[in-house]
Amino acid sequence: MHLKPETFSQIDEVITHYPVKRSATLPLLHLIQEDVGFISNEAIEWVAAKLELQPINVYEVVTFYPMFRQKPIGRRHIKVCRTLSCALMGGYKTCEAFEQEFNTHRGEISPDGEVTVEFVECLASCGTAPVVLIDDDLHENVDGAKAKQLSDQIKAQAKQRG
Repeated sequence: MHLKPETFSQIDEVITHYPVKRSATLPLLHLIQEDVGFISNEAIEWVAAKLELQPINVYEVVTFYPMFRQKPIGRRHIKVCRTLSCALMGGYKTCEAFEQEFNTHRGEISPDGEVTVEFVECLASCGTAPVVLIDDDLHENVDGAKAKQLSDQIKAQAKQRG
C-alpha cells in the first residue's frame, strides 16, 4: 500500500494506544483516508492484517460510517446539506448549481478533476440554511448566486495551482 512514511509512523504509534488492536480500526482508517483520499479494498485488507482481523470486519466499519469513501474524489470536496432545514431553504437547488458549474453529477469527479459534489446529512447550522462544507470550510446561506461565487473562487484557485 502506498502511504507517506509519516502515515506509517502515525499508524504504528496509534496502535500502541489501544490494549485491543481491533479498537484502532477507526483511527487507522482516518489516517489512511487523510493520506490517500479514500479507503481502497487493498487498504481494507492491509488494515485487517495489521490489526489481526478478517477483512470483513474492517469492510463493515468502512461501509457503516458515511465519512469513509471507497473511491477517489476530486481535489476539492463540496458537501451540500440535504437535511430538512437546508432542503426547505433550497439545498437541492444549491447542489444543482454546483453540479452545473462543474459539469458533474453528485458523487462523481468533475471532468477537470477539481471537485466532487455530494449531499450530506446535517452540518449543524440549520439557522443559516442552506449550508455547504467545502473541504473544511463551512459556508452559510448558500443560494444559487453564492454557489456561483464559491465555484468561481474554486476555479480561480485551480488556475493559480496550475
